[in-house]
Amino acid sequence: MPKHIAPKVLSWASEIDDGAAVQAARAARLPFVPGHVALMPDAHVGIGATVGSVIPTEGAIIPSAVGVDIGCGMVATETTLTAADLPDSLDPLMRLVERRIPAGVGKGHSDRAVDRALGELGRPHTGLTPKQETTVACQFGTLGSGNHFVEVCLDERDRVWTVLHSGSRGIGNQLATAHIKGAKQLMRRMEIGLEDPDLAYFTQGTPEFTAYVEDMLWAQRYAMASRARMDRVLGEALFRVVGSGSRVRTINCHHNFTQMETHEGRDLWITRKGAIKADTGDEGVIPGSMGTRSYIVRGRGNPLSYNSCSHGAGRRMSRSRAKRELSAASLREAMRGRTWNADRAAALVDEHPEAYKPIDQVMADQKDLVEVRHTLRQVFNYKG
Repeated sequence: MPKHIAPKVLSWASEIDDGAAVQAARAARLPFVPGHVALMPDAHVGIGATVGSVIPTEGAIIPSAVGVDIGCGMVATETTLTAADLPDSLDPLMRLVERRIPAGVGKGHSDRAVDRALGELGRPHTGLTPKQETTVACQFGTLGSGNHFVEVCLDERDRVWTVLHSGSRGIGNQLATAHIKGAKQLMRRMEIGLEDPDLAYFTQGTPEFTAYVEDMLWAQRYAMASRARMDRVLGEALFRVVGSGSRVRTINCHHNFTQMETHEGRDLWITRKGAIKADTGDEGVIPGSMGTRSYIVRGRGNPLSYNSCSHGAGRRMSRSRAKRELSAASLREAMRGRTWNADRAAALVDEHPEAYKPIDQVMADQKDLVEVRHTLRQVFNYKG
């Protein structure tokens, strides 16, 4: 059950650092936050707003609370395959996925064959430079870096699922960064003092607000469509390696976004930074870290969380600390029995499962937010 850990801050986290609580309290003190800030079980310190927070705002939006990877999220597809259908080795799948789903900072497709898919998305309000036009096309359907990943998993029935985590790539970051900078400049011009400059905001009805919302919605569409394309490519690669198979259903959900919702009779912007919408019946995907379980869930519609739940396990170590304290050898041990980027173990230490909160505890903390429908265990992991 949640606890009040600061004025207007309600937390579901059994493990949370003091910095996250202090940061959430700063956001809760903003004059346009009418209710409490809800911290999910995976909450940890972010830039401006806490990762794993749900912030209700009335008549304003904080761009840094949405974050720089606008529309980042998960897509999971249940297939007709079972564990018995999989070959003894998934190494051929790794080779296919590496070719068809580029991963890494700035990585993209070598051609612009995806231009047609982008036609339906239109263009962001801010517009695109020629260089950005090329980047947007080339990076569409690519994974990115950091904690972005591709997985093949088995559920409790031994049914095969594909799972993928990615966002709006370089263009989402560029749009978000420009708007965050613009919000800070606006605060200075209007001589509005803030406890944290990263909480700079736009007020509804202004040109800046309209421009941000339109760019944000475009980046969300880009991220969701990009995930959908990678999901199709991943499924096709898996079915080719196995020699059979088809899709049963797909769940595609954001965890860095804001949208207008009605809560207690008030129209509010609900910003979920590292949180997913979990209204009654909503299906969601909550991944663990490398080597741990992931979950397919159904929302319970808890009004105290603004119908939200966690987006994953949540970091307990910074990337720099993980690299100092954890080892490639222990990562290899944690990933034993799986097909993964073992040759890159040293570069992936910051994604070590010990750098994250235990996903089982995170799920136990939010039993009142979601119902677990399927528990997934990894057999294949391709990391960005």
